[in-house]
Amino acid sequence: MEKSNYPITPAIRLLREKKIAFEPRLYDYKDHGGTERAAASLNLPEHAVIKTIVMETDARRPLIVLMHGDSEVSTKELAQTLAVKSISPCDTAAVQKYTGYMVGGVSPFGTRTRLPVYAEKTIFDLPRIHINGGKRGFLISIDPQLLREVLPIEEVEVAIPRR
Repeated sequence: MEKSNYPITPAIRLLREKKIAFEPRLYDYKDHGGTERAAASLNLPEHAVIKTIVMETDARRPLIVLMHGDSEVSTKELAQTLAVKSISPCDTAAVQKYTGYMVGGVSPFGTRTRLPVYAEKTIFDLPRIHINGGKRGFLISIDPQLLREVLPIEEVEVAIPRR
């Protein structure tokens, strides 16, 4: 794909600055399509399409969770892991305030506020992941090991397989 064919978002600027190799992947975004839609559109396994979920603790401290597309986050397990009372997803306004991105186009890279990032441990077992590039309908394919070069990552085990 030529450079001019994909959006230049804060995420892309950061990856270029850090010299992180990635492959841009565009697809036809649909509201509420989620990772299932992205995976089907790009002929990818949904397990390798990684969600960027913005959450906050009971003390209103924001954080990002990176999770497999075919799994959910156990907020109870995450709260226990982080030794906080509770964790819940942020509302749309808070997501945009913390990240600068719209829901459906949130990338963990180039966020407005530097947030702690908790990644499901098994993401790093995959040869390649597909994660949002900072715009709806735009994923980037990347070696998951490279996440550590750009983000302050802590590995967690909080996945619940989606039924």
